[in-house]
Amino acid sequence: MRPTLLDLFCGAGGASVGYDRAGFDVTGVDIKFQPHYPFKFIQGDAVEFIYKHGKEYDVIHASPPCQGYSKHTRPNSKYVHYSRGSDEPRLIDVVRRLIPKDTPYIIENVIGARDELLEPIMLCGTMFDLPIARHRLFEVNFKFEPPTHPKCRGVAKQYSIDNDIDYRDMSVCGKSRRKGCIDTWKKLTGNHWMVCAHEVSESIPWAYTKLIGTALIEKYRVSKLSQIINEVVNSQLEELRNCLIESGLDEQKVDGVFRKFT
Repeated sequence: MRPTLLDLFCGAGGASVGYDRAGFDVTGVDIKFQPHYPFKFIQGDAVEFIYKHGKEYDVIHASPPCQGYSKHTRPNSKYVHYSRGSDEPRLIDVVRRLIPKDTPYIIENVIGARDELLEPIMLCGTMFDLPIARHRLFEVNFKFEPPTHPKCRGVAKQYSIDNDIDYRDMSVCGKSRRKGCIDTWKKLTGNHWMVCAHEVSESIPWAYTKLIGTALIEKYRVSKLSQIINEVVNSQLEELRNCLIESGLDEQKVDGVFRKFT
């Protein structure tokens, strides 16, 4: 059975696909309907959902709205229907407080949220051979070593020249004003199943979370194996103890011996 992962504020599933490819059984939650989300989806308030159901999952990932933390986002605009811009609530601390104790978690956000995250790790598209930086920060409560960060300045510019792409499209943000822009964004991020501009512009490349998920699932499997071994050993010790007592040995002396091994 695959371990379960809850993806809060899942959008169209950029993070979810990475975790799925790493080996998790993913469920996404978002307050807006996501017609192209590729896994089990629950429409609802993410904060309310983690409060009620967070304990039901092995791992929790959250990508709270980034607009409130971004230095490049304007306040609410009538021209952008899918976001309130910088008026979006800041929910990183709220979500962190609701994550069940001892549950492995990941909180993802933009560079502007650095002061809100605890010892965040940065991932860049160039770490995954993508031609865009798309820097994102990840707060995790388990050991994770990111790849070496290649020099990313100028990579997107050179790619746009080599592939005859309007350099403005390399940012993967905004409303997609040019023909073919969405297809370009899908190719740049690897998020090929997405359809709408805002789905891609609000997503992270799935390669980011596949890397994190792969590291985490190995730790999860080792932990589960250790738990199973301990349960088997304890069960066998209990059977041995009962056999010794049934054979006539003094119970207190038997327990005294067993205490040395448990």
